[in-house]
Amino acid sequence: MIEFKHVSKSYGKTEALKDVSFQIKPGEIFGLIGHNGAGKSTAIKSLVSIIEPNSGEILIDGNPLHENRMAIKKRIGYVPDSPDMFLKLTATEYWSLLASAYELKEDLYQKNLHYLMKLFDMQEHKHSTIQSFSHGMRQKTFVIGALLSDPDIWVLDEPLTGLDPQAAFDLKEMMKRHAEEGNIVLFSTHALEIAQQLCNHIAILKKGELLYDGTIEELKSLNENQSLESIYLKMAGRDAQDNVKSQGSSEGGEHQ
Repeated sequence: MIEFKHVSKSYGKTEALKDVSFQIKPGEIFGLIGHNGAGKSTAIKSLVSIIEPNSGEILIDGNPLHENRMAIKKRIGYVPDSPDMFLKLTATEYWSLLASAYELKEDLYQKNLHYLMKLFDMQEHKHSTIQSFSHGMRQKTFVIGALLSDPDIWVLDEPLTGLDPQAAFDLKEMMKRHAEEGNIVLFSTHALEIAQQLCNHIAILKKGELLYDGTIEELKSLNENQSLESIYLKMAGRDAQDNVKSQGSSEGGEHQ
């Protein structure tokens, strides 16, 4: 289980996360949903130890992340929000680097690499540099790297961006199987149809605040079974704050 307990993170005067708490249970595909700048990537980067929250705590199976970073890192496969890194390495050099970091045995590394390269149609490109790849091929390279060690926790930041339809379908099927086997998949998206298709559990963020934490079914039942798009835009869209203010003004007028 992953637990965020009152996690906050600021960059100067900008509050990227504001007292955020939620839990992700084994067997769940958990979707972080929100506009750009909602705090999705900040939450994910806090979990994978790229950044340190200003306050609050992150627990993995009851173990504080800040006390068990190396052990927890080896349980996580991470796809960042941008694949524009390690550009001068070839795909094989990048994968070999990750295999070494995760201390994968050679036979397991070769077995998993062969399967993933074939699945994502990367065999012919393995000796090319990452900088020579299209965005979609870079994304495939990083997805393969994240899954090489067969970690029980997948943390995927906008993983489907740039993937061709076949690769996107294959990754979604892998996400489903991974969760069905009792593991955790955490991914961020602003594509509501993908969240509705995949997620057991969602959290909606807006400007660092957690607006909703629960299932899509529960959310729809609380909103007269409107579409997820309609509900989301009402909660987090451009006019959401105006709606809240107008409702507050109406309520205030009634009390006068």
